[in-house]
Amino acid sequence: MYKAIFRPILFCFDPEKVHHFVFNTLKLLHLIPGIALLTRLLYTVKHPKLKRTVFGLDFDNPVGLAAGFDKEAKLFNELANFGFGFIEIGTLTPKGQLGNDKPRLFRLPQDNALINRMGFNNEGVEAAVKRLRKRKTKVVIGGNIGKNKDTPNQEANNDYYKAFHALYDFVDYFVVNVSSPNTPNLRELQDKKPLTALLQILKDEMLTKPQSKPILLKIAPDLTIEQLDDIITIIDEVQIEGVIATNTSIDRSKLSSSEKIITTIGAGGLSGKPVKNRSTQVIAYLHQKSNGAFPIVGVGGIYTAKDAIEKLNAGASLVQVYTGFVYEGPAMVKKICKGLLKADL
Repeated sequence: MYKAIFRPILFCFDPEKVHHFVFNTLKLLHLIPGIALLTRLLYTVKHPKLKRTVFGLDFDNPVGLAAGFDKEAKLFNELANFGFGFIEIGTLTPKGQLGNDKPRLFRLPQDNALINRMGFNNEGVEAAVKRLRKRKTKVVIGGNIGKNKDTPNQEANNDYYKAFHALYDFVDYFVVNVSSPNTPNLRELQDKKPLTALLQILKDEMLTKPQSKPILLKIAPDLTIEQLDDIITIIDEVQIEGVIATNTSIDRSKLSSSEKIITTIGAGGLSGKPVKNRSTQVIAYLHQKSNGAFPIVGVGGIYTAKDAIEKLNAGASLVQVYTGFVYEGPAMVKKICKGLLKADL
């Protein structure tokens, strides 16, 4: 029903406005008694075989919602009713910022893809913390953190530290985002020296806490083999808990959409079907080269159970969806979980 009726209507309007409309609608619907329970009954699959324990956390199933969908922790309680095994909020920065100029979110229906250049738009980490204090769901929540646009790279560590410290009591794991293409020069922080220093600061801070929480690194799909080797070395040296592979891509070579459309859209991170294979390649390389030394969360082009199974077979322990959820609709996670059970994964 979603793909036949609702999606064609929603896709007639600006993607960012539709996103806010859907958020507001779900928020209002969940004020009606019984809607939360009904949603869970319709969209949640529970089975012992779906359960996973990864980097010390217990997940009801391995399918999560990637960062960027619920940037500001406004809808995580409601989204948990759609069957997700975990939900990642953010990217959150210490100070609120508007992000890049609009329009900044674009659909490529011919490619089953999105391009975004949102630019870490959010109200700031403290605003998100106020909402997280009202957490009702028991679903695992991750906190994705970044730096403010006006913070120079040489001071970026302070931004990550501030966001980390503010979120510490309210999320179950952390994701360090240095791989978004939409904040100027951010990807320079993926280089070995600055990345090692940043992760070490956060790991050292974690050691001072009464309860340790996993720290994951989110990497770009556009890294070279040498850079991926550096990632493996850094994880071994700093002993963070895992990797999220991968973020959005700046590569446009796999697109079927016309060059005119792509040129008109301009800069931004590509997500969806066109990044599926590259994401899987990165997962497989990291898993094989490291001999499975750390867990990998696979994300990029997952629309079906088959897509998720490809990521898991390549070496991922968990998977995340975003663009696929936009294209496939609210029953997506249920279908993937049923497919995983059928495949006995």
